[in-house]
Amino acid sequence: MNALIDTLIFALSIYWWIIIAAAIFSWLYAFNVVNSRNQFVDSVSNMLYRVTEPVFRPIRRFMPDLGGVDISPIIVLLIIFFLQRFLNSTVRDILTGY
Repeated sequence: MNALIDTLIFALSIYWWIIIAAAIFSWLYAFNVVNSRNQFVDSVSNMLYRVTEPVFRPIRRFMPDLGGVDISPIIVLLIIFFLQRFLNSTVRDILTGY
C-alpha cells in the first residue's frame, strides 16, 4: 500500500510542476516573450491548456472577479499540497496502524 501512496504523491508532484509551467508560460505568452505563431510554442500552449483547464475551470466558476488576476493555479497548488500531506501522514498512518 505504501507503493500506491508514493505513486499518488509522485503523480501530484508532477501535476504541481505542470501547473507551475502553465502559469509561467501564460505570463510569457501574455507579455509576448514567446512567439505565438511558432508551431512548437502553440503545441506546448495547447498541451498545457488541455491538461490544466479541466481543473481550473470549476475553481474559476466560484472565484470572484479579481480584475484579470487568475488565482486558480494557486488554489489548485494549495489543494495538491493538502492532498500530498494528507496521503503522506493520515492515510499512511491509518494503513500502517499507527
